[in-house]
Amino acid sequence: MSRDEGISGSAVLLIIDVQKGMDEPRLGPRNNLQAEQNMARLLATWRETGRPVFHVQHLSLRPTSPLRAELPGCELKDEVKPLYGEPVFQKHVNSAFIGTDLEDQLRSHGYDTVVIVGLTTPHCVSTSARMAANLGFETTVVSDATAAFDITGPDGRLYHADTVHAVSLATLHGEFATVVDTDTLISALT
Repeated sequence: MSRDEGISGSAVLLIIDVQKGMDEPRLGPRNNLQAEQNMARLLATWRETGRPVFHVQHLSLRPTSPLRAELPGCELKDEVKPLYGEPVFQKHVNSAFIGTDLEDQLRSHGYDTVVIVGLTTPHCVSTSARMAANLGFETTVVSDATAAFDITGPDGRLYHADTVHAVSLATLHGEFATVVDTDTLISALT
């Protein structure tokens, strides 16, 4: 999607892992603290245009994860709560396509484009965007409606959330997805 293009009517807004457990302090510093506000703005405009919304929820199998199914952190955040009829795909791995019928649902409804927002940029957002592109879907990632946490590399070096986020988006843009910001996307919708 370029700044001059609109959004296809066969596009789905895919909201990935925007769950309460992502607010746990032990996850460390995060960038894009306004990401959920941008998601909510985009979601409201998306719904106003009558386009489909799909939600993805991570059900972690890791014993220490705040996203385990039996914990309150697994719950989707209020800013992006599904409305009646908006499907929720539950997964156990980073890709929204593995272990779910997401691909089948997209194809059976004739949806050829996914617009991705969610948490976190280098993990489930990136993995799902790459897989969507590899499966042949036009893919857009909304830069300021995603976020990352600080990460420590295998050599012990700390990579700050802003850097992790920027590099993650850079590795997607032009190869797997088009990366745009919320305002650009909302303008394309209206």
